[in-house]
Amino acid sequence: MSSLQENPATPFVPDLDAYFARIGIQAPKAPTLDGLNRIIEAHVRNIPFENLDILLGKSICVRPAAIERKLVHGGRGGYCFEQNELLLQVLCALGYEVTPISARVRFQKPRSFVPARTHLFLRVEIDGQSWLADVGVGGLSPTCALRLELDIPQATPHETRRIVAAGQWSGFEQRSPDALLYHQVLLGETWEDVCEFTLESMHSIDRELGNWFTSAHPDSHFGNRLTVARSTETGRVTLLNREFKLRSGDGNVQSRTLDTDEELLEVLSEHFGLQFPAGTRFEGAELHS
Repeated sequence: MSSLQENPATPFVPDLDAYFARIGIQAPKAPTLDGLNRIIEAHVRNIPFENLDILLGKSICVRPAAIERKLVHGGRGGYCFEQNELLLQVLCALGYEVTPISARVRFQKPRSFVPARTHLFLRVEIDGQSWLADVGVGGLSPTCALRLELDIPQATPHETRRIVAAGQWSGFEQRSPDALLYHQVLLGETWEDVCEFTLESMHSIDRELGNWFTSAHPDSHFGNRLTVARSTETGRVTLLNREFKLRSGDGNVQSRTLDTDEELLEVLSEHFGLQFPAGTRFEGAELHS
């Protein structure tokens, strides 16, 4: 495996002008909560979550400079190790205090099942309060920061969220061996687990290892399922294999199946800003006519 830093003696410095042009807002002048929330909402709206390179047989590089070339200068999207690594670098450059955190994605999985710890998100400290930022959990990416506080429903520009605990915690710094936290989303009248975590930091080597499993291991669903998502002003746009959905803020869902490869490329271009040459084919489940 290669190192995450292209040259350890030369720290990566993100191109902030290009990043903020990509997400369409002005850079905040100070590391505030309002600035963080504006960045998160604009990022999730303008940089789509997607795994298309994996289906094209390409490797996923999580060196910061490679991520910036792809997501910022290349007009592409990516998944959690790309999305939240980019956000990590940007926030650090802006003066935020940020820790990368590891998690297990749990959406639509019973708690009796233990998924791999292959999710990256961020803990951000602002004025003595901890906030969670995650621009890389697909069609469920929160569109603002979530306060690290238990059992309090938190409104966002989209769905309502909360953090709940299992096991024994003493504050958020000490816990029993089996103690866990869950990020949950309210869908209809049901609270659904999004991910499970312990606030353990995810070091660069662990992010590289998690990225390898997610992108290359035969048991990773990213190798056989096309997934693309981004937020809109009030809703979500998602694509799972050939099932395309537009969700509005009032809960209305418009869904259609894309019958041809040409339709798939048109939807990627029109709704996600992802441009691919005519004839591009993504090798995966239920994709080809």
